[in-house]
Amino acid sequence: MTAYDVIVLAGGAAKRLGGADKPGVRVGGRALLDRVLAACDGAARTVVVGDRRATSRPVVWTREVPQGGGPLAALGAGLRLTSADHVLVLSADLPFLGPGTVDALLTAAVQPGREGALCTDPGGRDQPLVAAYRAEPLRRELALIATEHGNLAGLPLRLLTAELDLARVDAGPDAAFDCDTWDDIAAARARIREHGAVLDEWITSVKNELGIDLDVDTGALLDLARDAAHGVARPAAPLTTFLVGYAAARASAGAGPDVAAAAVAEASRKATALALRWEAEAAEETAESAKSAGQGGDAAGGPGGGAKPDTGREGTGTP
Repeated sequence: MTAYDVIVLAGGAAKRLGGADKPGVRVGGRALLDRVLAACDGAARTVVVGDRRATSRPVVWTREVPQGGGPLAALGAGLRLTSADHVLVLSADLPFLGPGTVDALLTAAVQPGREGALCTDPGGRDQPLVAAYRAEPLRRELALIATEHGNLAGLPLRLLTAELDLARVDAGPDAAFDCDTWDDIAAARARIREHGAVLDEWITSVKNELGIDLDVDTGALLDLARDAAHGVARPAAPLTTFLVGYAAARASAGAGPDVAAAAVAEASRKATALALRWEAEAAEETAESAKSAGQGGDAAGGPGGGAKPDTGREGTGTP
């Protein structure tokens, strides 16, 4: 994979949010800035241009001069702290940006003759803050713009992108979705709770919250929970998955994520097999009870389920 640094622009005024701290607004329980940082955790260096705050992983902080000087000024400030040949440039308000989009941008940016790559939204509009650039032409063009205009403050991004030979990447409707208004925030929060996405979003959020870098077969875990609930008792589902996690942690202590994921899979397999054996035993008992009830002659009595016919009370001398 192409080595890269990343610059995240997080210092805007957020006027359409009433001046709220936009990078800190939470979507799916995670700050917007942290969601962006999770998508580019393979960067050699991460520079965030904005006010310092707690983040999910270490970053380098800086501010544009003057503060509030706009995206070109912020980009120039961040670029001074990078050293990689390729630089990923992102805004801090992209709730659905994923590693796949980052990979696609970097792949397109290294094509022969290209000076970078940027995403286009569903309407075909360029998104220069969801982009990957070659560092040398980026520095060159920023220097030329600053010389021509005296500085970079207050200037639009199109002055930069118009001079660069950039590939376009269609990343679909989600990658370039940004949160400029409270309606955008509401739409993003609603989208992650949709049926098809909510489990993946939740698992990703939990892993980020707990600092877990582990890819596991969530389908297998859900099947295990279902089998435990059905074959044993409903409360067995969460308790069993907890025990599987504990067993996997013990089995893979000190090992890497791949070993840990394999340990989860093996513990899940064993626990699933056990739950299915419990279910099979319960089914056998049910079948035996039904068979006994159908045959009669046991404590339940005859076919009608009443008392046994009196055939002579043994031991009483009564005929």
